[in-house]
This record gives sequence, structure tokens and C-alpha cells, in this order.
Amino acid sequence: MNYSIFDFLTLVGSLGMFLYGMKMMSESLQKVAGSKMRSILSAMTSNRFLGVLTGFFVTTVVQSSSATTVMLVGFVNAGLLTLKESIGVIMGANIGTTVTGWVITIFGFKVQISEYALPLIAFGIPLIFSKSGNRRSWGEFLVGFALLFMGLDFLKSSVPNIKENPELLQFLHGYTNLGFLSTIIFLFIGSLLTIIIQSSSATMALTFVMCNQGWISFEMAAAMVLGENIGTTVTANIAASVGNLSAKRAARAHLIFNLLGVFWMLLIFKTFTGWIDQFTTHHNGLSPSENPAVIPTALSLFHTSFNIINMLLLIWFTPILQKIVERLVPQKDKDSEEEFRLKYITTGLMSTSELSLLQAKKEIQFFAKHTYKMFDFFRKLLYETSDKKFTKLYAKIQKYEGISDNVEVEITNYLSQISQYKMSDVGRRRMRSMLKLAGDLESIGDSTFNLARTVNRMREKKIKFNKEAMQKLELMFNLVEESLQIMRSNLDKDELDVTLGKANLIEEQINNYRNQLKAEHLDNLSKNVYSYEAGIIFNDLFSECEKLGDYTINVSEALVEVGTRK
Repeated sequence: MNYSIFDFLTLVGSLGMFLYGMKMMSESLQKVAGSKMRSILSAMTSNRFLGVLTGFFVTTVVQSSSATTVMLVGFVNAGLLTLKESIGVIMGANIGTTVTGWVITIFGFKVQISEYALPLIAFGIPLIFSKSGNRRSWGEFLVGFALLFMGLDFLKSSVPNIKENPELLQFLHGYTNLGFLSTIIFLFIGSLLTIIIQSSSATMALTFVMCNQGWISFEMAAAMVLGENIGTTVTANIAASVGNLSAKRAARAHLIFNLLGVFWMLLIFKTFTGWIDQFTTHHNGLSPSENPAVIPTALSLFHTSFNIINMLLLIWFTPILQKIVERLVPQKDKDSEEEFRLKYITTGLMSTSELSLLQAKKEIQFFAKHTYKMFDFFRKLLYETSDKKFTKLYAKIQKYEGISDNVEVEITNYLSQISQYKMSDVGRRRMRSMLKLAGDLESIGDSTFNLARTVNRMREKKIKFNKEAMQKLELMFNLVEESLQIMRSNLDKDELDVTLGKANLIEEQINNYRNQLKAEHLDNLSKNVYSYEAGIIFNDLFSECEKLGDYTINVSEALVEVGTRK
């Protein structure tokens, strides 16, 4: 066989150029359309047909089913989509990924786009050095587009020539005449290649090249395409393995949806590929079974029609599919799901820095939710009479405080990783704001734990306040709780919509009331209304509340900075 290690490395390098071009093009398009994609996804409803359109649109933009499914899991993990909504998006994503096949078929085989690759790079490079982030992204798109098709052109020329190496064809022929078993073998090969390469688009390109060179027949190539549909789901399931319950279920729904589609297609495989053969022959005048040059077109038609029919068949069974995945991935127990832990950024960085920032924001919103819960635990602790329940609740607050320290570190590290990549000026302001937010939320956790420690000290010393003193403390606690609610409300808004009106008002009320209690406290001590030891605890409680209020206003101010700074 006249095929050296150098030829093999050329083949691998060609595939690498194709993958890098795809990645560059995908990420640049996400930067250009990222905000629109987020707004569409955020506006999602439970309408399954709208979900299909959304999935199709996003996948067409991203141009990689593996990237799309990982992104989808990230969106579900971040709470942008529910499980029910994600199933519709998955169905649309499967159709959207077939666009890649048509792009490769039309530009990679019918049009020698590689001849225009260098001129495209000539247009793209100046844009990459532009000061405008939008123009930079378009420049990256042009360069990525050129590299993708240069890689495809190199790929076509670097595969072994069948005429010079007939043993290759002989090797493959050994597995093409086994009837239905051949279909299963090539389905498995397609799945395995997609899992290894981690890109169904790259596997599709390899399949097209193999067909174009006469390595495999149309039917075996169609079986590989079915395998690619299964292999692409593995990436999402790997990403979801460290995600939350909903992310795991969304990834599992994608796997089941594709498996069901492959199952019914295998039942009519010969008949269906025969229809595609007849249709292509009727419109092109050439049969994919006889002319390898027509196979890419027939394969693209097979891939698209299969996914559209699969969607039309299974979309009516979305509620049943949802119940199946909920049964397969059950919620172990409610307490574990409610436990405070790092939740939304465990899947790693998203494909662009802007989407990674969205993940970080969701993590911070979740962080704020649990610091609010900590304060609620503290208020219950104050009135708990059972020693056993008191100890358990105090231990829970202590545990939450320790975890909040770790969560702050993890969020900070995640944001530090994002900062190493390109992002817009607004993105950089948002990232700096989030660093402040993480620190202030951790400080809120510290303050809440300090309040709990004061109550614990109060219990150990058997100190009790009279009804009037407790009413005064309750008023302060109510003000702090309101400030936490305003803080969470601001965190849930877009930064441009955040205003400081309510936040400043409640902060002023907390400060004024702290000053009032401090004056009354000194007066009560002089009149021996309570002991000095009880007075210290009383003072510690309202003073710590005032500190906590400062941290909540810091959060709102950090959010406002994003929208006002230029």
C-alpha cells in the first residue's frame, strides 16, 4: 500500500483545519447573534412548535450539532429553558444540523469554494483587527468559513486513492455485503467517529469524502449518517453528567429522541433509501447507487428528510417523552435538590465568553437565592424552642456559610477563565460587576452566619428579650429582608433596567433605624432596662443587620454600573 505516515498526518491535519474553521465560524456567529439568540431563548414558551423553530434557528447559526446540544444543556442547566421546552428545541436542532450537510454539498463538492478561500481571508483579516467588536466577529466568520473549505479540499486530496490502493476498497467491501448487519456495522462506525471527533459536521464531511472517493456505497453512507445522529448525543450527555437534574433529563431526551428515530428508520431503511435514490435520479438524472458524485446530494436529502419526518412523528408525543426521561432520571429526594451547591457553571465554559457570562449570571442569581434562604433560616433560628431542631438549623446555616465561601471562589475562578477570551466592552463591565457581586453575596452569607452565631450565644447564656425589644428587632429584620428581596429582583433584571430608587430608600431606612436603635440602646443601658451582656447581643444583632444592608445595596450599585459606564 503506497500510503505513508506523512500522508496520514496530512489527512489528520486537513481534518484539524476543517474543525478549526468550523469552530471559528461557529463562535464568531454566536458573538454576532448571541444577544438575539439569548432573547429568543428567554422568550420561549411551552409551545413545542416554537421550540422546534428556535432549535432550527440556533443550530443553523452555530453550524454544529454537538455544540448546539452542549449549549442546550447549558441553557437548561442555567434555567433558561424547561425540560418540556428543551425537547422541542432538540427536535429543531436535529433539523438545523442538516444545513451543514447542504452547505458542504453545495460549496464543498459542487462549487470549488476553496479557490476563493484566500481572497475571503484577505477580506476577513483586516476586519479581525478592527476596533469594532461586531466587525471583528464578521472577520473571524470569513476566515473560519475559508479555513473550513480549505480543510475540506485538503481532506478530499489527502485520502488514499482507491485506484492506487485497491486493498482499502477490498477491506471495506468485506463489510458491505452482510445485509442488515452491514447497516448496523456502518451505523456503529458513524456513531464511534462522531464520539471520537466530537463533531457530527466533521464526521459528515468525512462520510461525504469517502462516498465521493468511491469507498462506500450510498446505503452504507446513509447508515453512517444515522450513526452520527446517535453519536452527537453523547457529547451532551457527557456535559450533563455534572449538570443539574433538568440538564441530565434534557440530554437524555435528546438521546431517546434520536434512538427512536433510528429505530423506526432501520425498519424501513431499504425502502426509504430506495425512495431517496429514485427522487435523486428523477431530478439529477444520475443515481447515487451508480455515480459517487451524486451521493453527497442524496445523503443531504436523506439526512434532512429523516429528521423532519422524525420530528413530525414524535412531536405529538412530547409529554410522553418528558415522562419517560423523568422516570429514567428521577429526583432522588427533595432535600438534595434544595441543597445549596454550585449548580450552573459545572458544565465548564460555554462556546463563547458572552454565553459563559450568562451562565455565571445564573449562578450568581442562584447564589443570591440561597443567601436569602440563609437569612430565612436565621429568623427561624431566633424563635426555635427545640434544642434538637435549633442545633440542626444552626448547623445548616454554618454549612451554607462554608459552601458560600467555596461558591464565591468557584465563580471568581470561572470569571477569571472567561476574562482570557475576547469579549465586548459591555461584557467586560458585566464580568467586573459579577466579581463584585460574588464578593458581596459571600459577605451577606458571612453576616447571616454572624447573626446566627449571636443567637447561638444568646441561647447559651439563656438571654431573652422582652416583647418590646423583640418587636424592634423584628422591624429591623423585616427591613433587611425587604432589601434582600429588592436585591434579588434587581439581579433578575437586565442590568440596563436596574434602578436604585427602592434599594436606596430601604438602605436609608435601615441606616436611620440602626441609628435610632443605637441611641435607644445606650439609653436602655443607662436605665438598666436589660443587662450589659444582653445589651451587647442586642447591639450586635441590629449592627450586623446594618452591615448586611450595606452589602445588598452594593449588589444593586454594581449592577447599575454595567449600564451607566462607557
